[in-house]
Amino acid sequence: MSGAVQELFVSPDGTARGLYGELIDAGALGDSAVVRASHVEPAPGGGWTADLSPVGGPALGPFPLRSAALAAEADWLTRNLLNKPG
Repeated sequence: MSGAVQELFVSPDGTARGLYGELIDAGALGDSAVVRASHVEPAPGGGWTADLSPVGGPALGPFPLRSAALAAEADWLTRNLLNKPG
């Protein structure tokens, strides 16, 4: 066991939402749709940004490492989008 965790947020109507990961086979949950919530891209002048405008969020960064931008992206999505009622 890797110790990795993938969170799913389940609404009262049974709709499950979460960040895309490969720990859980989304197809095993039933009909599913993957929707882009952000773009992590190289920043002009160096570093990386997480642009959350596809879901009405801010642009985060720049961060020196892509992994830091990905972590900030996941944190923002979890706090501001995923754990709110759908």
